Amino acid sequence: MTLPRLLEGLTWRRIAWTVALAALVAAATVGFFINTYWDLLASALCVGLSIMLLVTIAGNLRIRWIPREARQMLAVVLGSVIGTIIKSMIKGRNPITMLQHDGALWAVLITISMGIGFGGVILLVYMYREQKARAAAEAHRAEAERQKIEKQMVVAQLKTMQAQVEPHFLFNTLATVQHLVDVDPPRASQMLGSLIAYLRAALPQMREASTSIGREFALARAYLEVLQVRMGPRLEFTIDLPPGLADRPMPPMMLISLVENAIKHGLEPVENGGRIEIGAREAGGELHIQVANTGAALDPAAKGGTGLSNIRERLLALYGSRARLVMEELRPQGVIARIELPAGGE
Repeated sequence: MTLPRLLEGLTWRRIAWTVALAALVAAATVGFFINTYWDLLASALCVGLSIMLLVTIAGNLRIRWIPREARQMLAVVLGSVIGTIIKSMIKGRNPITMLQHDGALWAVLITISMGIGFGGVILLVYMYREQKARAAAEAHRAEAERQKIEKQMVVAQLKTMQAQVEPHFLFNTLATVQHLVDVDPPRASQMLGSLIAYLRAALPQMREASTSIGREFALARAYLEVLQVRMGPRLEFTIDLPPGLADRPMPPMMLISLVENAIKHGLEPVENGGRIEIGAREAGGELHIQVANTGAALDPAAKGGTGLSNIRERLLALYGSRARLVMEELRPQGVIARIELPAGGE
């Protein structure tokens, strides 16, 4: 194991705390010894720094048969002995000679004992804090993993919802094309061209998690052009998209769900059909994507079909409370459906 790996975690901040603690211990014990404060400070620094260095190395060693905590407690004892020896050598004393005099021996034992006592208490506090930090890190990893799984589930749910965007539209259109081939070939050709344009725009977006407002509006235009061939004068539409909003992100297939809902519940029940107006604007830090129809009036008791339910669920999954679907009455007749998204698209 390399030296940098052994000293991992030995920071200047930890050294500063050790020096400050040594100064505090020397000040607290100076009244109990004949030694001066500076002599006690030198002893505390030698012992404290030795313990800190050895505890760091012991914690980084990879010895499986000795628990990390046991290694660090042994490092406290060894650091107290080594620090005491270093202090004696700094003062010019021979450690072996000192052990032969009772007074000096007691001084050495007291210094070692104090080092073990203070070092052990500090190590226990450090172990407690480290255990809390590991528990917090483990909880954070578990929460991150839970959010990852939850996000994967949301993405799968969104893909399922996107696949539910009125598949019968395709079959109805093909059936109409088949009928027009016999009775009105030019209209059949026109409708088939509009259907191809729609599919070219729709299929890539159904596989994506996000698209742009401009692409969604192009998809809506292709969709309405297909229906206009089938409905004739019963369907009119206008699309108003400010150029500055075309590249803004939005979830795919939401606008087309609003348009389909406006046709199905707004224009088709009315004999003379009506008009679809699609627009977008930015207001108060929000993006408003709106579909208005001049067909059937809003039913206060109705919550909408699968398409509107999917939109609400997708908005909740993607944006929480920062996005919503608003349904309002259009006077003198009709309904306005508006998706309100955060302007930043996040």
